[in-house]
Amino acid sequence: MTELTDRQIQALNQPTGAPARLVNPRTNETFVLVPVEEYERLTAESYDDSPWTAEERLSLAWKAGAGVGWDDMDEYDALPEKS
Repeated sequence: MTELTDRQIQALNQPTGAPARLVNPRTNETFVLVPVEEYERLTAESYDDSPWTAEERLSLAWKAGAGVGWDDMDEYDALPEKS
């Protein structure tokens, strides 16, 4: 395991909200430094990053509409039923 340099630690402590980026000076390839917990969450078998199905998109649209009060609007009665 390689330890972080002082400069890398300083970059991690910046409140940018985005992961630190590191550049390999030999190849100009950029890497993103994330905490191991985040990496494990993203690589877990249960993580699904596949495209959303039409049913999932419709369900999300209904939930978003309900959150802004669209449930009571007659104009939206022609939309497919909520799932």
